[in-house]
Amino acid sequence: MERREENILVIDGLVTGYGKMEILHGVSLSVTKAEIVGLIGPNGAGKSTVLKAAAGLLRVNSGKVVFLDEEVTNTPAYQMVEKGMAFNPQGRVIFPDMTVQEHLDMGAWTINDRKEKEKALERIEQLFPWLMERKKRKASQMSGGEQQMLSLARALMIQPKLLLLDEPSLGLSPKWVKTVFEKIVEIKNSGLPCLIVEQKAAMVLEYSDYGYVLEMGNNRFEGEGRELLQNPDVRRLYLGG
Repeated sequence: MERREENILVIDGLVTGYGKMEILHGVSLSVTKAEIVGLIGPNGAGKSTVLKAAAGLLRVNSGKVVFLDEEVTNTPAYQMVEKGMAFNPQGRVIFPDMTVQEHLDMGAWTINDRKEKEKALERIEQLFPWLMERKKRKASQMSGGEQQMLSLARALMIQPKLLLLDEPSLGLSPKWVKTVFEKIVEIKNSGLPCLIVEQKAAMVLEYSDYGYVLEMGNNRFEGEGRELLQNPDVRRLYLGG
């Protein structure tokens, strides 16, 4: 699926599911260099399943996943991380008794060179300066929004080429939701493309350069984020009018 030049990720005809239950029936999408792509749709549409299949966490039955011009279909998740695909899962998977610094060290497990790790930490300090001031604070002492920022920072420690985000606004206050999306735009502007699955459909389309709408495991609509926001069918079916 060649949408534009400089594709970072191409998913073509993806068919997969859980056990004998097929969830995706031929989904296709792409993410190009330095853009935010939003993936929306009703519950059960298969949005998170797309991310898991791309990240190597779920076996693909047919179709293909191409990352940085290399077919990586069914490549194990740890190898996808080594190739530069970072996956930030739903629900802020953090460890309450670990400090900020320990989370960042964990995120840098693919980096063996000390200078590269310092470079990664410098990037985190630029994006999340307040976080680096709290390096010794345990995650349990942070708010939900702060924990989401920590989760994002940990994912960025591998210096990825693509960031996958599953429901980054889940459980956050409106103030933190806005902050998280603004930070995602900042990450994109630094040159890192993002693929976001999100239930807050209108908001993610507002911030996305391009968007896809899934329904029952199939592609239903696609287009520029603002274009989809104005599409009367998308508004009626998925945005509450």
